Amino acid sequence: MEQLGQKLDCVSISSLPTWDDKDKIPAYNVAEDETRTSRFPYDLILNEKIVLWEGDPTALDAMGLIHPTNEHLNENTPLTEAIHKKAGPDLQTELIKTVRCCRTGEAKLSKGYNLPARFVIHTVGPRYNIRYRTAAESALYNCYRNALLLAREHELRTLAFCAINSVKRGYPPEEAAHIAIRTIRRFLEKHGEMFERIVFVIRGINEDCYQDLLPLYFPRSKTEEHWALDLIPANIGNEDGEPVNPERKIRITDDPTRKELVNGNESDQELEVDDGDIGNHAFASMQADPDKTKKELGVTRPVLSPEEEKKRRYDRFLRQSHTEDLSDIAAHRCIYQTGVDIYGRPIVAFVARNFPATGVDLEKAFLYFIYLLDPIVNQDYVVVYFHTLSTAQNQPDLKWLRQVYHAVDKRYRKHLRAFYIIHPTFWSRLVTWYFTTFTASSIKDKVKSLKGVHYLYNTIHPDQLDVPPFVSDYDMQINGNSYFNPEEGSEVEGL
Repeated sequence: MEQLGQKLDCVSISSLPTWDDKDKIPAYNVAEDETRTSRFPYDLILNEKIVLWEGDPTALDAMGLIHPTNEHLNENTPLTEAIHKKAGPDLQTELIKTVRCCRTGEAKLSKGYNLPARFVIHTVGPRYNIRYRTAAESALYNCYRNALLLAREHELRTLAFCAINSVKRGYPPEEAAHIAIRTIRRFLEKHGEMFERIVFVIRGINEDCYQDLLPLYFPRSKTEEHWALDLIPANIGNEDGEPVNPERKIRITDDPTRKELVNGNESDQELEVDDGDIGNHAFASMQADPDKTKKELGVTRPVLSPEEEKKRRYDRFLRQSHTEDLSDIAAHRCIYQTGVDIYGRPIVAFVARNFPATGVDLEKAFLYFIYLLDPIVNQDYVVVYFHTLSTAQNQPDLKWLRQVYHAVDKRYRKHLRAFYIIHPTFWSRLVTWYFTTFTASSIKDKVKSLKGVHYLYNTIHPDQLDVPPFVSDYDMQINGNSYFNPEEGSEVEGL
């Protein structure tokens, strides 16, 4: 009777509100003449199968509970301890005698015993290292897909997914959430009839990620679908959501001269290019050529506040960043996302010596900048700027920097937690002082100059930072084999 009582003391999945709740959809400002097609269109049937829930996953009466663990199925985490405590000793016995182990990316099934969940699906997420990012993405994708395949094989119609990534394993939460949500979306598109409910159980650091990203992959209305068009990442994987290398597919649209299908037949008609594209107007002056053209034609639009006008310009640049060919900028590898710091905040690295400021198209550089950072700045993040061995040819004009600063969305400033300058020079200190005093005073206290890479290790684990080889070599020359001194590095504490 005690075991039966434990089974009944649970939360019914059928009682939880599904994702398709129209009352919780924000009011979006979307162009009425939007005609683009989303890669994740609004689908009421799929939305009614999705639940976003914050609570104790061991209390859900799911037919399958997805349990992230280690290869030996005994990871020391609160979730693992809670599952074993509620399930009772029989679960441990089955794992030792029958399941035995589970490799990274695999999924193994066991009974739930005294848990409300009928079965537990154990899976092992990858350890994240920026040097092997592609492998980590593929492994995490396999965790979700193999869990879904196992559930379909055993006809488990309700599932509770705990986030398989973890800060302990160093996986950036937002990147992991993209993979999780889109993998489940693609699976439901093909096998949705097999499932009644899939619950995303959110706790702690994953809460904001899923709340923010679910509308991109499971829009709750056509308006939300249109709003999400410019926020969906360029790289959404293949038809199953499996990751592909984004550096090989920077451009997500076909060549403008491609043949179009017109009434079912191929046509050599070229796509028209909007005069407002970033390559055709003066970025430095931030002129909105399409609006100017409409004004000349007598077309009027509502008067916007300065903040609304700025947001509108930024959204236009963001759209252009997803249609412009930016592969030449990406090839310089001057800016890229690396791992996360000890607080789980994404790290953006900028390598000054790789940035040919005097010979690159600065308009396209700005577009690549927002293309890369826009998905990141919705949460707290940090920037590591390697000033190492850079010259005057690597330094853009201050006027351009001011224009970039004022052109980006306020999220960039709001969520920036730290800006580390590695190997500063007198010139960089002078420019930093001038810029943060007269242009960017709101981030002045966040900028820290460090004379060596090792001073970062107070807040960033070495495995989470992709340091260019020439930076490491130079650091060794000037700092030798010195280790991090907490007293010397106290300037970065508390960020």
